[in-house]
Amino acid sequence: METIKRSNSSDITFRNLVAMLDNELAIIDGEDHSFYHQYNGLDTIKHAIVFYQGSTAVACGAIKEHNKETMEIKRMYTLPEYRGFGFASKTLIELENWARELGFTKCILETGKRQKDAIALYKKNKYVLIENYGQYIGVENSVCFEKVL
Repeated sequence: METIKRSNSSDITFRNLVAMLDNELAIIDGEDHSFYHQYNGLDTIKHAIVFYQGSTAVACGAIKEHNKETMEIKRMYTLPEYRGFGFASKTLIELENWARELGFTKCILETGKRQKDAIALYKKNKYVLIENYGQYIGVENSVCFEKVL
């Protein structure tokens, strides 16, 4: 049975999944990891979800207010053994639904150019490439996307 738990960044299961994400990103991003890590703190995340398959937490994600109309997708992760089964898309859709419920009209996100699976996920879910925003302006390894809800 699949269930989704809405929570925030104090949720220990969410934090554990994010720790696994950070370990994986440290390998993928290499020396760039410390730059990205500084923008991925959990203290300001009020909207986080954990996706369960049965009693196993298999995926997570979060949204963070970027401005009055836009939520930023953050901390998307699926356990490696559960990839390819649609959990990331289901997590992303739930985050978009939550953003809509909160009155937001757009989602944006940043991912690394080396994260080919993430880029494919966002394109599959109708995110379009935009110019890098905020702290990602001029960052060679970053690619940014948006989706109007």
